[in-house]
Parts: sequence; structure tokens; C-alpha cells
Amino acid sequence: MQRLRAEAPIHYCNDSPYGPFWSITKHRDIIEIEAVPATYSSDSANGGISIIDSNQALEGSTMESFISMDPPRHTAKRRTVAPAFTPSEIERLSTSIGERTSDLLDNLPRGQGFNWVERVSVALTRDMLAILFDYPWEERDNLIKWSDAITSFEMIENQPQERMAMIFEMATTFHKLWDQRSKAEPAPDLLSMMIHSDALGHMDAQEFLGNMALLIVGGNDTTRNSMSAIIAGFSQFPGEWQKLLDNESLIPNAASELIRWQSPVAHMRRTVVEDTEFRGHKFKAGDKVILWYVSANRDEAVFKNGDQLLIDRENARRHLSFGYGVHRCVGARLAELQVQILLSEMRARKLMPELIGPIRRAENSFISGITELPVRL
Repeated sequence: MQRLRAEAPIHYCNDSPYGPFWSITKHRDIIEIEAVPATYSSDSANGGISIIDSNQALEGSTMESFISMDPPRHTAKRRTVAPAFTPSEIERLSTSIGERTSDLLDNLPRGQGFNWVERVSVALTRDMLAILFDYPWEERDNLIKWSDAITSFEMIENQPQERMAMIFEMATTFHKLWDQRSKAEPAPDLLSMMIHSDALGHMDAQEFLGNMALLIVGGNDTTRNSMSAIIAGFSQFPGEWQKLLDNESLIPNAASELIRWQSPVAHMRRTVVEDTEFRGHKFKAGDKVILWYVSANRDEAVFKNGDQLLIDRENARRHLSFGYGVHRCVGARLAELQVQILLSEMRARKLMPELIGPIRRAENSFISGITELPVRL
């Protein structure tokens, strides 16, 4: 995408498997578009937030969440979820996150190969989601299975029936929990907060399912792939790991830099709702606009040597991995905290496994994911 940024930062792709679209690759342009939701819609009725139209991804289902709404609907419904991610709530969760991270690292196999993604990234993310939702602990693997099914382009295109069966299983499970908790006293878990709120308490079945899908995917993909980036990044740039060993105060910035470097969400989509002009290009109502976060996070105009991992990068927090504007990720603080705690616990143990095989990445233009990191301690 470096060439696109240099030669055609606003580029019209007339033909693709997902139809024609405008490709936006520079940091400043993405920010300007994100700042005008009245012109550039996220609403599922206009196609949603992915390069794949929302009706194609869900085979006609109307599953909807607040990320796929425009203000003012989006504003009211996001406000209900936000209290679960305030600084005080994040602080309350930090002890549990630290304990689970410490226990997991202490019990990793020594002297034999294992997949860091499965044993660490997925496990920690899964457990955090289960705590956040107060989801039945013995069934928590379902959360990752459902998240993967929702975002899998391969399943959308080649296994649609199997994928929809998983989504139906998710719907059935969460509606049972909804029924149980709607009859119980309000509790501090996110599911109960949604059910008992004024803004979300009257959701229909499809909107409830859409919000649960959003929170599962949002809580899984960003954190999980940023945790995997710890191994991928420090293996490629070992001097940065030494910097962290030498200076504990770099941990918060290192987490931000890893999230920038990995760019877990590769793109977001907006749809033009009225004819407009942007930097001399005429956008027509109905045009699909793809905002490439993965490119913006490497934009040389903002991040010098953007392809490099530099944990002391002064402006690492300017990354767009969490989006920008009204749709900025509501759980960003929690994702950052989980990566920071993992870095802290690894540093305390001087634990950096050896990469012993090729890194395998997900074939997905929406989620920039890592599926295999073969390592050995």
C-alpha cells in the first residue's frame, strides 16, 4: 500500500470480488472522512462496515449492532455500553487479568514447541471475554469459535451454511442468557448492563445478537492479534525487546506501538449518502469507501520508518487501529491494558520464546490476523 499512498491515495477500484470501491490509504484522509458520519455512513442499511456488504455477509439476516448505526441512534446505544470500559472498571478488571496472565505464562511448556496464538493470545482473550460477559466458564471456547466464524471471509464464501449454523448457535445461547438475566437483578457484567439499560433494554432479537457479535469480535481480534504481534514483532526487531528489558517505563508505549504495527483491523468501510467532493474526487451517493487502517498506520507522513517496530516511538498513540471519531473502539482501554499486562509479565520473567517456524497469517482483508506462531521456550 506504500505505492498507493505515494501515487494514488484516493483510488477508485472499478472491479473487485466485492464490487467497485474507493480506496483511502493516507492517515489524514481517513481522519477527515471519519469525522463526517453524516456524509459517510456506517449504517447496515447502507452496507455496513466491511468491504463485504452486510446483507452478503449474513445472507439476508438483519443482525445489527451500534457500530453499524449512524448518530443519533449510535450515540445513545454506545453510551450504554461505555460504562463497562471506564477507567475505574478497567482498574477493577486489572487484578484478574494479571493473575490469569501470570498463571498462564508460568504453566507454558518448556523445551517443546507450541503455538503461541492458541496457548497465549487466544486463551487470554477468551478468558477476558468470559469474565466481561460472566459467560459460563466451561463453555468459554465458544466465544472464540463464534468470533472466528463471524469474521471469516473464507467461511462466508466457501462454507456459508456451516458459518450460519455457528451464528445460529450463538444466537440461541445468548438469547437463553438474555432471558435468564432479564429476570434477575442487574449485575456488573456487560450482558446484564445491556439488558437492564434504557437505551438497549428494548432491543429486538436481531439487534441484541448484533451487539453481542460486535463485542465478541471487538474483544477478540484486536487484543488477540496484538498479543501475537509481541512475538512476531520482537522476533523481527530483537533490539526493541532489549529496550523493554532495560526500561520498564516503556511498557504502555510499547503496547500502543505493537497495536499500530500489527493493525488488527485492516479496514473499515463507509458509504457515501449524498454526492460530495473529496480532494478533487467526486464521490456519488451509494459509493463504497474503504478506509485502510493498515495503510494509515504505516503512513510515512505521520510515522517515520512506519514499517519498523519502535517501542519508544513518540507518536505511537496516533495509530488508527481503534478507529477515529464517534466510532472509536469503546473497549480500547481494555485492549491496551491486556497487552500491557502481558508485556509486563513477560518482562518480569525475561520470557521471550524462540520462533521456530514460519508465521501463518489469516487470509482476510478485514482482520489482520495471525493464526500460527510456532515457538519454544
